[in-house]
Amino acid sequence: MTARQPQAEYREGRGFIAEVIRTSRRKSADIRVEDGAVSVVVPTNTTTERIDQLLAAKRRWIKEKIALHREQAPPSTRRFVSGEAFSYLGRNYRLKVETGNFTPVRLLNGRLLVTVPSGSQQHMVRNALVRWYKRQAEHKLIEKVTRFAPQVGVEPTGVGIKTFRSRWGSCTAKGKLEFNWRIMMAPNRMVDYVVIHELCHLIRHDHSPEFWREIGRVMPEYQESREWLRANAATMNF
Repeated sequence: MTARQPQAEYREGRGFIAEVIRTSRRKSADIRVEDGAVSVVVPTNTTTERIDQLLAAKRRWIKEKIALHREQAPPSTRRFVSGEAFSYLGRNYRLKVETGNFTPVRLLNGRLLVTVPSGSQQHMVRNALVRWYKRQAEHKLIEKVTRFAPQVGVEPTGVGIKTFRSRWGSCTAKGKLEFNWRIMMAPNRMVDYVVIHELCHLIRHDHSPEFWREIGRVMPEYQESREWLRANAATMNF
């Protein structure tokens, strides 16, 4: 498994930013709003003019979906303004919000830097951060799965990144591992534990004593990570 990350492409949609995902596997466009973030999946050769037309035609539906997500999201004390700290692999980085044409989040000189249009709302900054965490999760978790799978003695069929409300990962019946992007806020060793935990589910699909013995074989001190995640789960959210 490799972690190739294509160049990101975005379009401004008057009140939201849409990530453009080009693929040769589609013949028509598909607009999605997931976790409050907008993406448009289009055939590879779709023009930017056509993408803008699609977003304009669905603008009302998109805004309604964004508003619904904000209503249903748990209360947050986050303001998504310059100076706020966000954890990445257990280390805090200060957010810096600049004004201009949209530029996705970058980790630069110890800061999480994002550029958004003038008058942008908090949700636009939040969505930019969510996208950044998801991209980091995809890269790092594939690396970790590739590293730990031989130690566990399994071969997963794939790795995916999702938004889970109350768990850090899952293992599908077809052998694909899915991870909550929020785990990237935890220290590195806790991320290792979650990866090993899900890999061990490819051997035991339960939480029997045999399952925990499999984890202990690869990570003898796993109990410390398990307890840390239980105690700190509520802090890894925005």
